[in-house]
Amino acid sequence: MLWVGFTWDANWRMNEIKLIVGLGNPGHKYDSTRHNAGFWWVDAFARTHSFTFREESRFHGLLACGRAHDRELFLLKPQTFMNISGRALSALTQFYKIEPRHVLVVHDELDLLPGRIKLKLGGGHGGHNGLKDIFACLGTRDFWRMRIGIGHPGDRADVVDYVLSSPPREEAELIERAMQRSLDATHMIVNGEMEAAMLGLHKN
Repeated sequence: MLWVGFTWDANWRMNEIKLIVGLGNPGHKYDSTRHNAGFWWVDAFARTHSFTFREESRFHGLLACGRAHDRELFLLKPQTFMNISGRALSALTQFYKIEPRHVLVVHDELDLLPGRIKLKLGGGHGGHNGLKDIFACLGTRDFWRMRIGIGHPGDRADVVDYVLSSPPREEAELIERAMQRSLDATHMIVNGEMEAAMLGLHKN
């Protein structure tokens, strides 16, 4: 099902968000793994705002649309596996002509401790394969990112096993609290009030 009747409000500010993409791997065996933090976040957002995901093969993912904070939004969970996340994002943004500055990608971040969460525009991929593919498919880094801290195992050789495993309960609780803080700030993020959102999120 394509959202062919979906229309946008006439006046968008420079940084208002039209599409939120959560990164992760499909399949139940990955549900609780650190690499699926982006999926956790968009699922929580969808529950809060009564969005319903549907499979959209054209966009290689699960798609939801609706209104939140007086704005119309898409939510996307690519089902292509992390390393080719850009395929889904590129297909949707091209079809609906959504510019990168109106996209928020939510993903796990090794360089932040559990309990930390940061919002930024652009920047490097830090070895994150999902971001690498998005950079390549979009041809730009100029989209918004919400980085959910999961911590680092300490040795680069351990990173793959680390991100594909579940955090212990103490870390999971820290991540959940950080996610809730960011969900509480989504009214600012969706409406493009990024400086105010960052001020609140980054002080913790």
